[in-house]
Amino acid sequence: MTWIAPDVRRVNPPYIADERIRLDSWLDFHRATLLHKCTGLTGEQLAKRPVASSQLSLLGLVRHMAANERIWFRIRFARASIGDLYESPEHPEGGEFALADPAVAETDFGTYMEEVAQARMVVQDRSLDETFGDESVTVDLRWLYAHMIGEYARHNGHADLIRELVDGTAGL
Repeated sequence: MTWIAPDVRRVNPPYIADERIRLDSWLDFHRATLLHKCTGLTGEQLAKRPVASSQLSLLGLVRHMAANERIWFRIRFARASIGDLYESPEHPEGGEFALADPAVAETDFGTYMEEVAQARMVVQDRSLDETFGDESVTVDLRWLYAHMIGEYARHNGHADLIRELVDGTAGL
């Protein structure tokens, strides 16, 4: 049986909320939007690169954002001693796009969901004023939320276009 990306329910962020609820809600909305753009597609469709000059695919975007969730929340913010996802000798900057394989799309979605769950746990009960960084730059958790919301928003725009090119579906 062929695996199909499941439907994902998006919850609109509240119009009035405190800062933490607003940031969590917008980040979760964008996380769900990326998965929603994949709803109903097979691994083959998810891995399709509809623009010949680009390595972008919906599956690559899911893998890329799983890697970003891990890098930013777990490795940089929480200082966890874990490796990056999707590293390979041929792709030292990460193979999330180049190595997207339709045969393991379900596993990649599971990895994404696990990284999101881990990111949520890492920030739970942590102050938005908590800082992290290195000798060249220090940022706070509030900055990290804004960065990730922007990263998702940009890639969700890519996902809109890719989805339309893969199967003609627009406006999901």
